[in-house]
Amino acid sequence: MKPQHKAMTWASWIITVWIVGSLCVSALLKLASTPDFTKHWIETLGYHERLTVAIGIVEIACAIIYAIPQSSILGAVLLTGYLGGAVATHVRVEDNFTGPVIGGVLVWLAVFLRDPRVRALLPICRSADSGLDTLAAKGKLTLK
Repeated sequence: MKPQHKAMTWASWIITVWIVGSLCVSALLKLASTPDFTKHWIETLGYHERLTVAIGIVEIACAIIYAIPQSSILGAVLLTGYLGGAVATHVRVEDNFTGPVIGGVLVWLAVFLRDPRVRALLPICRSADSGLDTLAAKGKLTLK
C-alpha cells in the first residue's frame, strides 16, 4: 500500500474539525433551548419543544463517534442519516436545504481523504472499465 499524502490527511482533518465544530454548536443551541432557537424550532420547522434536547444529544453523539478515527466510518453513516433527516425537514417546510446536503458531502469527503479503505470502495480516479476488466480477468464477470 502506498503511503498517503500529508496534504490529504491535513485536508481531511480540517474538514472533520469544521464539521464536528458546526455540529457541536448546533447541538449546544438545541440543548440550551434559547428563546430565539425555540421559536424557530417550533414555528418554522414544526417540531415540538420537548424534542430539542433529545435531538441535540443524538447530534452530539454522532459528532463524537465521527471525530474518533477508529469509528469515523460508523460516524459518517450515522451523520448521513441525521443530515438526511435535516434535509427532509427543510424540504418539508420549503426552506433552504443546501447546508445539510453540503455537510453530508463534506462528511464523506473527509473520510474519503483520510481512509484508504473508503478510497478503494469509491475509485474516483480510476476509469469505470478498469473495475469491470479486473472482475472479467478473475472470471467473475463475462464481457460480451
